[in-house]
Amino acid sequence: MTIELAPDSPIGAATGRRDGRDKVTGAARYAAEFQPEGLLHAVLVTSTVPAGVISAVDTAQAEAMPGVRLVLTHRNAARLYPAPLYPFGAAFQSLLPLQDDKVRFSGQAIGVVVADTPEQAADAATRVRVGYHTAPFISDVGDPRAVSYGAEDCGEIAEAVPNHRRGDAEAALAEAPVTLDATYTSPRLYHCAMELHSTTAAWDADGTLTVWEPTQWVAGAQSVFAAWFGLQPEQVHVIAPYIGGGFGSKGGPQPHAALAIMAARELGRPVKLVLTRPQHFGGISPRPATRNRVRLGADPTGKVTALIYDSLNEVSIDDLYVEPSGGIAAQTYDVPHVTVDYRFVPVNAVTPSSMRAPGEAIGSFALESAMDELAAALDLDPIELRLRNYAERDPISGKPWSGKNLRRAYELGAEAFGWQRRDPRPGSMRDGTELIGWGMAGGSFPTYIHPSAAGARVCGDGTVEVVSGGTDIGTGTYTLLAQVAADVFGIPADSVRVRLGDSSYPEAAVSGGSMLAGSLTPVVHRAASAARDELLHLAAALMGRDVSELRSGGGRVYAADRPEEGLSFAEILARSDRTAVAAERDSFDGISEEERSKFYGTLGLLRLPAAGPYAVYSWSSVFAEVAVDEDLGTIRLRRLVGAFDCGRVLNPVTARSQLLGAMVMAGGAALLEAGVVDAGLGRLANPNLAEYMLPVNADIPDIEVLFIGEPDPHANPLGARGIGEMGMTGTIAAIANAVYHATGRRVRDLPILMEKMLSPR
Repeated sequence: MTIELAPDSPIGAATGRRDGRDKVTGAARYAAEFQPEGLLHAVLVTSTVPAGVISAVDTAQAEAMPGVRLVLTHRNAARLYPAPLYPFGAAFQSLLPLQDDKVRFSGQAIGVVVADTPEQAADAATRVRVGYHTAPFISDVGDPRAVSYGAEDCGEIAEAVPNHRRGDAEAALAEAPVTLDATYTSPRLYHCAMELHSTTAAWDADGTLTVWEPTQWVAGAQSVFAAWFGLQPEQVHVIAPYIGGGFGSKGGPQPHAALAIMAARELGRPVKLVLTRPQHFGGISPRPATRNRVRLGADPTGKVTALIYDSLNEVSIDDLYVEPSGGIAAQTYDVPHVTVDYRFVPVNAVTPSSMRAPGEAIGSFALESAMDELAAALDLDPIELRLRNYAERDPISGKPWSGKNLRRAYELGAEAFGWQRRDPRPGSMRDGTELIGWGMAGGSFPTYIHPSAAGARVCGDGTVEVVSGGTDIGTGTYTLLAQVAADVFGIPADSVRVRLGDSSYPEAAVSGGSMLAGSLTPVVHRAASAARDELLHLAAALMGRDVSELRSGGGRVYAADRPEEGLSFAEILARSDRTAVAAERDSFDGISEEERSKFYGTLGLLRLPAAGPYAVYSWSSVFAEVAVDEDLGTIRLRRLVGAFDCGRVLNPVTARSQLLGAMVMAGGAALLEAGVVDAGLGRLANPNLAEYMLPVNADIPDIEVLFIGEPDPHANPLGARGIGEMGMTGTIAAIANAVYHATGRRVRDLPILMEKMLSPR
């Protein structure tokens, strides 16, 4: 099943972004830019208290405002039906808006105003008067009134809690001559994509629904919208050709989408709802705040014998979302005795959900910081400690790795960074008044595969087209699929048209969890090969040749022994009285049962990293340099070097872009970003881009990205593993470890701010 590539294949070439020109010139149309005829505009009304019930609603003034067409509250909203929740479905929250008078969190949608213009709707929304009977609330994970629960309290969904045990970690820890006990904390983090969340909905006279939605998964959105409104999926058409960033927040529909669809049905006209940035902070699922206690036991040589990882993360009062930060602790090192336990604190906040490298981003901060602390305690080089605990097989499943070149990543990153020049003594390196710190950390992320489908077509004019319901959220999917089809037909990648992000196209995996490229590219290769083969058969009949004698390249089919003898794609179709040749393939077409279980698991289900005969992960080794002003405590990131083992690199340009973006996000998480909760009011105190601090160009230094690039034939037919999350895993810890090396001060509470550097130890 492995796909062999020619040396000059466009797959693996550094090809520029197919969608880049459209994006920078404005030709790319995002969901909120579609303008169906008769469009009306909606604006949310959100709660101003964190808990209680709505005691009174006065909409009269709003309804009397110019241009207002409709005001919906829980008193007149249509009924909605539940949709299956992630990970078994695509809905992120069980909350169905306007279905009752209960207030669960500040910022919850409690009404929607629809008017002729956005300005009219926004003005009228401020005139809706709401009264409350308030109730006690839990502000955040650190609220002294908070009560936690564990898997034992989760009933039938206890299996969703990924606790892990092997050996007897408590006993091994008690016997270990060297121990570490430290707690690493992280705040709520927000996705802050450039494109705001929006929904534009239009109902047809026959009861079918069209939704323009910036979603990372059109098939998932289609299923949720159908469930909410009691429709069949085929009655819902979801369109998302371009997405201006998602980072997980657009993986599944959020409740506001239901209100735009509901209003459009009520009014019989299209309705557009675009969230404001504060509404994004208040109502869109963030990464939850966590408290992660790591206990390590080791012998004097640095061999870790015990690892206990206790994670506490906040959830909403309605739903359980696990930030699976302990997975990386259980999987990374060869430790015989391991316990990973999760506990949860229900708070009055929106249900959290996946954010780039969910679990691994924060888990690697905790684990790799703890390993750095252990290395310091043992007076070992941090790389050497990791090598002494290197896992040659998956410690969880016992299976061999599909491919693991983490040793080489350590070597390559260290050499590029100049690690051998590091003075290991904290506070020993300086540049004038700045203390210089060098830190490193490893990282990993599982490679998921999900059944997907795609179509390929050779059109009457001889051009080639690829279609799939997969989306491009800035990852380069348009470009990768063009390269794959070009490889099959022997044509330049820029001559292939790619259409994505439409639920009427063949269904594909979510563009998240670093799974879309690995899931979709082999299917596109298979569909394109089937279309090419049909074209070759047509040409064989016209040329009086056997198919085995023919080749495809340069927009022609030609004889292998006489390349000048041939026909263009367009000529073949015209002379065969055909307008096109087309093929559609899914993940299972022509695949044996053995290969299905190897690459895709059970039919129709996600293949987990160790579901087949191998454990499939990507790996990273990240090095960071910081400068800390010894008087002011300000921290400046000066260098980042990352070496990545992600299998075959399908396109170095788009892969590097993904890793750069993730490393920038990690820099923000390490040094800047935090959702600050006002404990007295139970709401976010910084719900805007003026006060929620994101990294800008001045905060980020030059970043060097290095690839191992060795194809992994066990990961997928093209030998590629996931990339999109990898820049997050390890980078936060590398920066934190560099701060320690610069100053001798260990900050275990993200983000690492100047005031934490200056506070008493």
